[in-house]
Amino acid sequence: MALGACKEQVRPQRPTPTVSVEPAAKGALPYIVVANGQVEPNRTVAVQSLVSGQLTRIAIAEGDEVSQGQVLFEIDPRPFRAELQRVQATLARDEATLVRARADSARFAALASDGYVTKQQLDQAFAEVSALSATVSANRASLDRARFDLENTVVKAPISGRTGQLLFRAGALVRASTDQLVTINELRPVLVRFPVPEKDFEEMRRRAGVDKPLAVKVTPNGADTTKSIKATLTFVDNQVDRTTGSVLLKARVPNEDRALWPGQFVSVGLQLDVEQNVITVPSIAVVTTGTTSFVYVMEDGKAKRTVVKPGRLAGSLIRVDSGLVGGEQVIIEGQTRLSDGASVRLRGEEGDRPRKADSGGGQRGGNGGAGSAANSPRGNGGQSGGQGGQAR
Repeated sequence: MALGACKEQVRPQRPTPTVSVEPAAKGALPYIVVANGQVEPNRTVAVQSLVSGQLTRIAIAEGDEVSQGQVLFEIDPRPFRAELQRVQATLARDEATLVRARADSARFAALASDGYVTKQQLDQAFAEVSALSATVSANRASLDRARFDLENTVVKAPISGRTGQLLFRAGALVRASTDQLVTINELRPVLVRFPVPEKDFEEMRRRAGVDKPLAVKVTPNGADTTKSIKATLTFVDNQVDRTTGSVLLKARVPNEDRALWPGQFVSVGLQLDVEQNVITVPSIAVVTTGTTSFVYVMEDGKAKRTVVKPGRLAGSLIRVDSGLVGGEQVIIEGQTRLSDGASVRLRGEEGDRPRKADSGGGQRGGNGGAGSAANSPRGNGGQSGGQGGQAR
């Protein structure tokens, strides 16, 4: 019997679950619509030449930052300079002819009053003056065009921005208004385009309207989500896309540090308004089974199951519409091991530290030795009990 008592195994007790808690907060909660977006330049221009000719000089390199009005390309100006000179000479000749015709018409008018010139001759003189006046006007228009073409042999940047790949090299022949020389994208600022579902668009209209410059936060995909970029809503499309059931929106980002690049995919958060006196808990604290949602609240070392009505998500938080009043210590870790009224231990408390094996075993061994001393010598019972405690 003494040996059987020493060998009897003590049934281990189930350890008290260790949990982490976080208080249910009551305060302001922004209403944010989350969407996927893409960066596009604020302005983009495909630079083309307005005249045809041979490309004689390229004044930029690929990927350069250019300013509005900066020289980009030069086209051989000699044919256009020659054309300008020809038109100038033609205009001078026709202006001289017009002066002579006007003098002749004045003399014919004086002679006609004395009967020396017929009315037909007088009418012909006036008609010639009118024809020459029209010719001079046409020559002046041709002169303006020739000057315009000569000026356009120097291609300048229409906007400020960053150049892309050069599509032509020096010596190539380019065609007017057909061949694209380079593309310039304006990177400061940039636009972020993103669609929002129709239901979120209706919520936006109800809360803020469509003309208010709402705050937008932009986060590049794969970047640190805590380092978002501030933007402002600047465009709301005037129709719902029938294929996707969404409305296109655009936000303007100053992009002074060029953190965003055209074509880049980003995550967008559109803040509609801020709700006040809202109770929120971490979304991981809410447990849903079937149609019931609940949280565990820690009270006096026990887990209390509390049924709640969850609302909308806001990042890692979820709004609680009913069930909590704020300030409760909501369990956010270890809920799967809990039941209503179960004892729990807060992580980091003194009781959460592991016990030493020798002290626990020696204490239990001493108790075992005292129990078996009735049928054996006291010293042997204590020794065997102590050994049993160490073995455990």
